Amino acid sequence: MALVSFRDALKKYDSRITVNHLTLDIGQGEIFGLLGPNGAGKSTSIRMAAGLLPLDGGDITLDGRSVRSQPLEVKRRLGLVPQELAIYEQLTAWENVAFFGRLYGLRGKLLKQRVEEALGFVGLADRAGDKPHTFSGGMKRRLNIACAITHRPMLIIMDEPTVGIDPHSRNHILESVRELNRLGSTVIYTTHYMEEVEAICTRIGIIDQGKLIASGTKDQLRRQAGQDIVLSLETDRRDQEAIREIRSHPRIRHVSEGDGGRLDLTVDDSPTVLQDVLFILNKHQVSLKQLTRNEPNLESLFLHLTGRSLRDA
Repeated sequence: MALVSFRDALKKYDSRITVNHLTLDIGQGEIFGLLGPNGAGKSTSIRMAAGLLPLDGGDITLDGRSVRSQPLEVKRRLGLVPQELAIYEQLTAWENVAFFGRLYGLRGKLLKQRVEEALGFVGLADRAGDKPHTFSGGMKRRLNIACAITHRPMLIIMDEPTVGIDPHSRNHILESVRELNRLGSTVIYTTHYMEEVEAICTRIGIIDQGKLIASGTKDQLRRQAGQDIVLSLETDRRDQEAIREIRSHPRIRHVSEGDGGRLDLTVDDSPTVLQDVLFILNKHQVSLKQLTRNEPNLESLFLHLTGRSLRDA
């Protein structure tokens, strides 16, 4: 069941359409990576979902509540970690988190408990009394997350939360995203770092020119893009009977013979293909010396679909 639904969502500025009738479902419990070149409409899309920008057409719902007709109900159910830091330098870390907790209606002992939980979660409990101007960039990013999760939202929107920080803080944030998801929050995650998407996202959507051009798991995107998996096998000898049998396999689209006993197999992504190939080789008493699996990564998929690299986009 979809927790978040974009239905024909439209945003335009004068005659320029930024989000072009976007339709997209994000299921409960997902870490959904939303990718796109600069200017593709991804930031506008999540700002509309968070109720920060009005829609010019269509609708977006969270847990069945419409951002157009029930904006406060939607906002109560989400937490936003914006790309630009949303913290107050003149307040302590504790005061920052408490401020946002009060905006969501937390008071008294419950507010104190949730603030302490949030600061502990992001690893800043020992810096609760310090002001952000004494923090590193990574610590400020973590404080930003604490402010967004104090009310335990069902949806957390993270817009490039690791921009400009050190590797240690980046790893801490990625682990935090996994843990928030494990604890029950659905996450929409945008980034310019493909390795982050590879590491944490359960499903991915790619938008360009305001339209959804592909969505699915990494394997599903690869199939949509027509990208191939190639199994490279080094065998102890060439056996034409074995090669003929391998060529006839319904999930092997192409077989290329190289020097010695080398075979390059273009295959569908089926878990049984390799098992079948090994069975055929063993039947013909051909020994496998080395096996390499080559498949496109998300960067190559993105380049194939948009014509641009994500970091250069």
